[in-house]
Amino acid sequence: MLLCAQYIVPIASEPFQRGAVLVRDGAIADVGPADILRTRYPEEETKDFGMAVLMPGLVDLHTHTENSVFRGIVHDVPYTTWVRAVAEKSGALETHDWRDSAMLGCLEAVSSGITCIADITATGAAGYATDKVGMRSVIYREVGAMDQRRIDYAMRVAANDIAHWQELADPARMTIGIAPAAIYTCHPGVFTKVSEFARKQNLPVAMHLAGSREEYQFVKRGSSPFAVHTMGSKRGYVEIPPWLPTGVSPVRYALNWGAFESDNVMAIHCIHIDDDDIKKLKEYDVAVASCPRCSAQLGMGLPPISEFLRARLRFGFGTDSPAATDSIDMFNEMRLGMLLQRAVSPDTFLDSTTLLEAATIGGARALKLDHLIGSLEIGKRADIIAVDLSGSHQTPTNDPVSAVVNTSNGSDVLMTMVEGNVLFEKNHWHVEADVAHTIARVIEIRGKLRG
Repeated sequence: MLLCAQYIVPIASEPFQRGAVLVRDGAIADVGPADILRTRYPEEETKDFGMAVLMPGLVDLHTHTENSVFRGIVHDVPYTTWVRAVAEKSGALETHDWRDSAMLGCLEAVSSGITCIADITATGAAGYATDKVGMRSVIYREVGAMDQRRIDYAMRVAANDIAHWQELADPARMTIGIAPAAIYTCHPGVFTKVSEFARKQNLPVAMHLAGSREEYQFVKRGSSPFAVHTMGSKRGYVEIPPWLPTGVSPVRYALNWGAFESDNVMAIHCIHIDDDDIKKLKEYDVAVASCPRCSAQLGMGLPPISEFLRARLRFGFGTDSPAATDSIDMFNEMRLGMLLQRAVSPDTFLDSTTLLEAATIGGARALKLDHLIGSLEIGKRADIIAVDLSGSHQTPTNDPVSAVVNTSNGSDVLMTMVEGNVLFEKNHWHVEADVAHTIARVIEIRGKLRG
């Protein structure tokens, strides 16, 4: 199949006009000027997207697709209130509810140009949904225990789930990993056990880290609402709060318990950190996923994106939970991240090229998948999207990269392809999932949440 468009943005090289990408056997077989490739491959089926850009699919480093049904349910509240409210409402959902909710999230992701997601889940719903939709994914099994006596049991259950998920997963598109639960719900021994298990099983690790002021105050000083609402509750499995102030940052705390000792670790958020923390992340080659919209929506703080880039960390963006942001849209994530950094760090003025790289090849590097995806290069997998640039809000287009980052959104995506398979074309799906059924089920589930 020969894909043609007015603009090609390979990411690994300069953009060019009137280009084409040849896709064969799920891989990129050629990239170049459209007239030359049409002549070279005259028998190929051709799709011409016109005034559009062909580019690698977006890589969403952190989301919770199973929370898609919660969008709009808990609004206009700060982080700790939001966390508690979502946790309480989650009790109303059953296994098939989580799956349908995750399906909705994956369908939205694909239709907005996301070809690969990294999702933390305890239910496995995200793995089920990405498989049905045909996306690429890294699915992390969340594991946590506040009581030290329950850690081994929690790890055994997680190990069984991981083994089961690996049996069901298509290894060409899905990788299974493991994720310690949030610091304020975990005995620190969980971090040690997770690292040991990940090294032994060669699994990627993801963890929420330094995401809010409340978490920072809780870890360092033993204060904040978490000290009351998490540590002293039955949710932590203990009657007496076992927590004592550590006097260190969340990054140092996790480091002290061996959280970064495995080979492929990604930290999510990393908002409340200092220069020494960043140096440690770099020393241990920890990737960082920033979620600017969620951080701003819940009043968590501002991720120091400029500092991450300056330190040359493996870095990219995540959309985080739809329960907070209400949409899975990497275009909005890039744009807000760029604008916020420009506002607070004018000395390191971020440009559109840097942000688009973070959302594509940057995300691929963070997941250690950059040998497969993240750029339009011969031999890489054909995870490709077409983005419409003909809208009035995008015309005239002189710079396709700037147009994608500054003016585009998920609704401008014309086509999404993974492994050479077209999953979505404007207003038309090519997936195993029953889209109409999913929407009907989500309406039903939302009735439970409002009740």
